[in-house]
Amino acid sequence: MKISVLGAGGWGTTLAILLSKNGHKTTLWEYNKEYAETLKEYRENFYYLPKVKIPGNIKITSDTKLALSESEVLLFVVPTQYIRKSFEDFKGYDLRDKVIMSASKGIENNTYLLVSDILSDIFRVRKNKLACISGPSHAEEVSRKIPTTVTCAAGDINLAKKLSAAFSNNYFRVYSNNDLIGTELAGALKNVIAIAAGISDGAGYGDNTKAALMTRGMREIMRLGILLGAKRETFFGLAGIGDLIVTCSSKHSRNRYVGERIGKGEKLKTILNDMKMVAEGVATTKSAFELSKKFKIELPITHKVYDMLFKNVSANKAMTDLMKRKLKTEIENKDYMII
Repeated sequence: MKISVLGAGGWGTTLAILLSKNGHKTTLWEYNKEYAETLKEYRENFYYLPKVKIPGNIKITSDTKLALSESEVLLFVVPTQYIRKSFEDFKGYDLRDKVIMSASKGIENNTYLLVSDILSDIFRVRKNKLACISGPSHAEEVSRKIPTTVTCAAGDINLAKKLSAAFSNNYFRVYSNNDLIGTELAGALKNVIAIAAGISDGAGYGDNTKAALMTRGMREIMRLGILLGAKRETFFGLAGIGDLIVTCSSKHSRNRYVGERIGKGEKLKTILNDMKMVAEGVATTKSAFELSKKFKIELPITHKVYDMLFKNVSANKAMTDLMKRKLKTEIENKDYMII
């Protein structure tokens, strides 16, 4: 297949290398023209994926029109809050003959759109050609060929299966499902809970606390996801509990890292200024918080993460508030929606 990977961060570079090694004609697009030239010259992503060589048969470009036009599959790996800015000059560009795929994880601020919806809003696309890939998959490990399993979702299950086969090899196994909304939401919302897990670590709480945050956090993810049209089963799969586990636990997790520093009492602005990579969960926390207000649903952990990120509430105050909430039954029969 001819595949363009749009976004040359660590994950985009890793997926471009993987696809190239799988035999696909691969183009890697970088927004910054100067850095694209650096990638072409040195065949290494010094900022985001150091010490991993980019094969010479991968075409590297900053020419957006070229990247959009020359491939049959367009894989977007630009951070969610930057997608619109990156492609605003191509508003209305006709991509209806392309498969449009996302590997980004987030909910756009103010519009509350998922990545597939943002792309549909910018370009002319067919809904039956939208897909995403998601699951527990750090670029640092996949680039070293550490066995990894993820899922590919599309409304058309046959498309999901075709794309799964295109990505799969002996160290990267891809399942398929037809719940695009649920897969995208799971990937976005788990980052909010990963920040909470990091805050727990930074504040010096224990394994018990993190396990509780992950478990009850998944209930919050399910509640909002089901309300927005997702299938409950998706949250028990790789895009749901799988990605939640790795993002809350891993040293590679940018969202857990942000939370850890917040838990130690640092300010969000300082933390973000220190980071080269984007922690998608920060912006997603804002979107999830506002969605909970809009739909009048309880997301207590999300609300406390929001308070700590944007209102300077301390970890101890937030944890005390969570622990002193009115007691409830753990499981209710109404779609597992009650926390």
